[in-house]
Amino acid sequence: MKIVFLGTYPPRECGIGIFTKDLFDSIIPNSSTVGSSTLTENEPLEGYVVAMNDHDNSYPYPKEVKLTIRQEHQRDYLEAVKYINLSGADLCILEHEFGIFGGQNGIYILPLLHRLEIPLIVTLHTVVEKSSYTEKAVLKQICKMAYRVVVMSHKAIEFLVNLYGVPREKIVFIEHGVPDIQFNQVESKKEFKLENKKFLLTFGILSRNKGIETVIRALPKVIEKHPEVIYMILGKTHPSVLYHSGEEYRTYLQLLVKNHKLKDHVVFLNEFIGQKELFKYLSASDIYITPYLNEAQITSGTLSYAVGVGSAVVSTPYWHALELLADGRGKLFKFNDSDELSKILLSLLDNPAELRQIRKKAYDYGRTITWPKSGEKYLTLLKEVLKANPEVIFKPETLIDPLLLPPFSLDHIVRLTDDTGIIQHAKFGIPNLKEGYCLDDNSRALLMVLMSYCQTKDKHALKLAPIYLSYIHFMQNKDGTFRNFLSFSREFLDEVGSEDSFGRTIWALGYLLANAPNDAYFQMGRLVFFEAAPNFEKIKSIRGIANTMLGICYYLKTNPSDDGMKEVLKRLTGVLVLHYERNSTPDWRWFESLFAYDNGILPLALLHAAELLNDEKVTRVAMESMEFLTEITLKDGYLSVVGNENWYKKDEERAMFAQQPLDALAMILMFQQAYHITHEKEYLRKLFSCFMWFLGENDLRMSLFDFETKGCCDGLESYGINRNQGAESSLAYLISYLTVLQAFEKIEEKQLPI
Repeated sequence: MKIVFLGTYPPRECGIGIFTKDLFDSIIPNSSTVGSSTLTENEPLEGYVVAMNDHDNSYPYPKEVKLTIRQEHQRDYLEAVKYINLSGADLCILEHEFGIFGGQNGIYILPLLHRLEIPLIVTLHTVVEKSSYTEKAVLKQICKMAYRVVVMSHKAIEFLVNLYGVPREKIVFIEHGVPDIQFNQVESKKEFKLENKKFLLTFGILSRNKGIETVIRALPKVIEKHPEVIYMILGKTHPSVLYHSGEEYRTYLQLLVKNHKLKDHVVFLNEFIGQKELFKYLSASDIYITPYLNEAQITSGTLSYAVGVGSAVVSTPYWHALELLADGRGKLFKFNDSDELSKILLSLLDNPAELRQIRKKAYDYGRTITWPKSGEKYLTLLKEVLKANPEVIFKPETLIDPLLLPPFSLDHIVRLTDDTGIIQHAKFGIPNLKEGYCLDDNSRALLMVLMSYCQTKDKHALKLAPIYLSYIHFMQNKDGTFRNFLSFSREFLDEVGSEDSFGRTIWALGYLLANAPNDAYFQMGRLVFFEAAPNFEKIKSIRGIANTMLGICYYLKTNPSDDGMKEVLKRLTGVLVLHYERNSTPDWRWFESLFAYDNGILPLALLHAAELLNDEKVTRVAMESMEFLTEITLKDGYLSVVGNENWYKKDEERAMFAQQPLDALAMILMFQQAYHITHEKEYLRKLFSCFMWFLGENDLRMSLFDFETKGCCDGLESYGINRNQGAESSLAYLISYLTVLQAFEKIEEKQLPI
């Protein structure tokens, strides 16, 4: 029997990682800790771990970790499942917690599970009573694919059956295991120089929902009678909190300690310590406190450890605490009630006999949930599942395969970017400083890095955003229009830029307003956007109009009550529709008498407007023009972009060469929006076909993506590939790439059970 364990894993500092390690060690013989399950000689058992990395961090994992998955990288999940399926593993155990997997509510784990060819057991570390649509859908799908679902509280069983529709016979209750580690309290206190102290302890990764402020506010009354009390807050800040908010919560707690004059009684130990050291602290403690702020905590590893070691636990009545501290194994106080906590702490400190009784009851129960015992229960379950030999439940339809894509890389964009902005041109893969900067490319670059951050949570992408946004702001004139070109020596090269560059800038700013990573970006984007707004209806170029419409649509998706801006969108939409009506015929369903450049942007803008305006005429024109463009460019099963040499005039021959990446990008975005509106899968196939134009499925059968520089070549020419790799082409490739990932995510969402 060969088992693959999938979850976080030490040395990553994560409670679920510790659980995965303990489970691995309790099941697999000859693992690194004592206590593994004993197996007979005719039942050989081996296993390995696939570890989840947070964002792009990496860790020096032990030898049992054979593969890692970066949290926000969809390709990694698909590569991992291929490895698992070919590894000879018989069964997969998944440790599930929403926050450790990528995508909205951890949806990136679903493509892996959909493709898993061995039975699945999932351990649920969180089951919420009031879930969002996607949380509920993701959890239901995971439970549907799992042969058995393991939970660690009876409340979780109740929720799964009544709220998530999971069959009762599929659910298995196995208590959270506790390491079989024991220390003497007197000796532990002596080691920490706490012999003459009453030692109160809270352990765990810090975040706002831990409620530690409740304990700090309760301490003054306790210390007034028991000045020997020391309260230790042991643990580092939660990585996600640290990533987004820094040490804001710890600083808040430290200020609270100062204001209550408790600096001699409260100790912060900002460490993620090993199990043996933790159990020494738990053994040394007189009272262990878990002051969580609400009941929605279905499992708490720290609480299980405290009970397992025989601590006297005082806790708020969250779900796991209600079960684990029943029958006198601990004391409960109301959420956020410092006064009640003070009374309980004083009562226990004044009555050592009661304290000892609680400790004994907890210790006796703890002996029943040690990891060797929990491991045996898991092992019994594994054997049951393998004996049943269940069939794979689900096989997804492959419309988009992210594994065909090269790894996503910003290397070339970083190479082109300095502290002013992104250089517009390159000689081969080297920035061409002689050409300077342009507004078009800095706007595209802003759009791309924002998309990248939304999709992959890549801080490296986000660090580039202020450069591009600052360039846009710098180039804005007093009347809200923009200059376009700036020399490398920072000299303006025009007074007012093209209407295309204006529209592309509004598109990027609208996307920023809908997806701002923080308030500073939002306020800056809003300032520039509305400075430019009086010029929206002055644009005459239909591509400038289309790009502007995209920005307005993104803005309106998060500001739907702005009726004035919606009227602007209606009028701009009317201009495009009027162009279509004047130029289209039954055999030429288009906005002009020719196909020029960036053609897909016109149907794309109408598809976005149609979604917001709910206008049948707009929808009809969008679909007709899209279908006609598709007939022209995808008739042979691959994308053949209209060349920019002479374009394609009505009743004349279309130009074959000077095909440019910008046109491929517009097609990809067009099909993405068409799928979003219609849910017709054929548009996803076409989207992916268009992306493969970059990788060689084109008229020359040559890849425009440069695997060495990570840039994209400027186009297909009659002589071959234009090897220059300017900002426009490379940004078109990267925005297209991110759009493919978004589309793949939507496929997985559509396969959810709700």
